[in-house]
This record gives sequence, C-alpha cells and structure tokens, in this order.
Amino acid sequence: MLWTRSHCEELVHDQLQAQGFHVLLPRIRAWVRGRGGRKRAVIPMFPGYLFLCHAMDKPSYLAVRKARGLVDILGERWDALAVVPDHEVEAIERLDRSRMAARLYPYLRDGQRVRITGGPLVDVQGVLVRVNESKGMLVLSVDLVKRSIAVEVDCTQVVPV
Repeated sequence: MLWTRSHCEELVHDQLQAQGFHVLLPRIRAWVRGRGGRKRAVIPMFPGYLFLCHAMDKPSYLAVRKARGLVDILGERWDALAVVPDHEVEAIERLDRSRMAARLYPYLRDGQRVRITGGPLVDVQGVLVRVNESKGMLVLSVDLVKRSIAVEVDCTQVVPV
C-alpha cells in the first residue's frame, strides 16, 4: 500500500506503471466543490492511497521510493511491508470494474458481515448497513488505511457470512 501526497495519486500511479509496476488506483464518480460550484468528477476511492500489487525486493523498493508525490510505503521496512489481504483488493477491483454507483463512506468495523449472492458483485463480502427493507449499503473496507467505500445493493441478494 502506498501513501501519496494530497492529489498526487495519479502522478504516482502513472510513474510506477511506466516502470512496469502493477499499481491499482480505483476511482468513483462523486460531487466535488470547484470554482463554479459543485460538479461531478472522477476521484480516487481511497484519497491519498494506491494499491501496489508487486513482489517487493530491495531494488524494487528503492525504485518505488523515488516516485515523485509518494509520502511512504506502508510497513516497517522494505522486507516487512504492510499487506492488504487479497480478498479486500479483489473486492475493490471488482467494484471498480463494475462501474456501479458508489460513494465514500465512514470506516466501519462493527456491523454484520455479509456476502453478495447475485449480480456483478457475487461472492464479494462486506458490512451491510440497512437503509430500508429492500435496499441497503454494502460497505467494503480496507483495514490497513482505515478507509471504506459503500455501494447500494439489493438486500434480497445478501446472506450472512
């Protein structure tokens, strides 16, 4: 997991991708404030963070550290890096590819974990926040950076884990 300077996610992503690293920068459409008022824009799902999906050795670590806009690589040192579990990264990737409407959501730890049983997010697990009888919000969390993202789901297509 990479921590970037504010609004430098794409800069870091492009530099590392050009060097052959597999870097994930998931995005969502959201309302943002600008000079002319509020408008829709594509923003990072996890502002200030990128997912680095690459086996890390000392030369790779040093190459990543040189990226402009990078604050830090999460972990204690190059051979003891913090790891986001594969199932969390896969869930985020699938949500990004699905193009479903999602929004930033406060990080949740407590709540009922559920699994989606149908649709483009089948088998994705997350925390369900019930909105009404038929619709709910599925919250996908990345524990390492204490960030979450929410997507509206049909409550009839979820089962407890």
